[in-house]
Amino acid sequence: MSDLLRAPAEIKYADELDWLESVDDGPKPFSWRLSPKMVRLFILGSERSDGLDREISQKWYGDRSFVERSIVTLASDRGLLLIGDPGTGKSWLAELLSAAISRNSTLVVQGTAGTTEDHIKYSWNVSMVISKGQSRESMIPSPIMTAMETGAIGRFEELTRSTSDVQDALISILSENYISVPEMDSDNIVFAKPGFSVIATANSRDRGVNDLSSALKRRFNFVRIPVVTNKKSEAEIVRFRTEELLRRHRIELDVPPTLLDVLLQSFADLRASSAAAGSDDEKLESALSSAEQIGVLEDAILHSNFFGERELTARTLASSLVGSLARREPEDLAILNKYLHGIVEPRSKEQGGSWPEFLEGGRDAIATLS
Repeated sequence: MSDLLRAPAEIKYADELDWLESVDDGPKPFSWRLSPKMVRLFILGSERSDGLDREISQKWYGDRSFVERSIVTLASDRGLLLIGDPGTGKSWLAELLSAAISRNSTLVVQGTAGTTEDHIKYSWNVSMVISKGQSRESMIPSPIMTAMETGAIGRFEELTRSTSDVQDALISILSENYISVPEMDSDNIVFAKPGFSVIATANSRDRGVNDLSSALKRRFNFVRIPVVTNKKSEAEIVRFRTEELLRRHRIELDVPPTLLDVLLQSFADLRASSAAAGSDDEKLESALSSAEQIGVLEDAILHSNFFGERELTARTLASSLVGSLARREPEDLAILNKYLHGIVEPRSKEQGGSWPEFLEGGRDAIATLS
């Protein structure tokens, strides 16, 4: 695992999954590796009332009902569509579900404007076709077809980014649970085995890009993942991801709780401003999600480690926040400047602490980018 830039969940948490599988005596749907109760426990973490001999870490932070509804959907014959703003943890939840159920979260199709039917069905090894003809041996199955053949979970990221032709091809797969291969005379149907399902994700901000048809919507159960706004939950998410970052980079650097509070409060302020804005021009282009908070903090930590005094400061945090959120110039810079002068400046005078240095760092960053 140490040789991988980013290990998939089934490798990263293999020890936990092995242990849960060894003590799991609950009923398992189809070919699931864990029972629904243990899948939930793996994702949300154990509690003292579970009576386990070891602690299972919490890996996804959000409403328990979202996880339970997702698990129930996958135990049925319907696909699961996780929909929400960017950075709300949809892909991470899909990966954890696939890892717990199938011990394989890598059967993924990435939806883009260039995604074709071949990406969700099959293609051919041209050299083998020329030498031996079209056969199962010369076929290159898609991740979705592999999931069908093995009774596993297939994932489709950014479903609404793919064209209507690709979406229509997915309808037939979810409806019929088989793929026809007309190029072959025999053995030309690939049937799905029990346990096969599809977890798709879609960004709510992509509405209108390639809207899902009514027929495709009927094949999915929708689970909407909201932006986490509860400060306690958000702090847990940011802290969890930050600790992972520090371990991965082998960085010994403390994140002062006061600076984490400054980051959380800044995002809460900017979300409130965005909600009150009268037009899109008055809103930051950023979704201001927990994932973007983690990105801001990661940038600040790495900068402090490599170019600072190996100590995270409010100045560096402010610089990272401005650099990460100012995507449109001059619109975003103007919004951030207004925030600093209208909210941070009065707060720094009233509360002191890390806010004056945060204000100064933000102003310097805006001046540099302007």
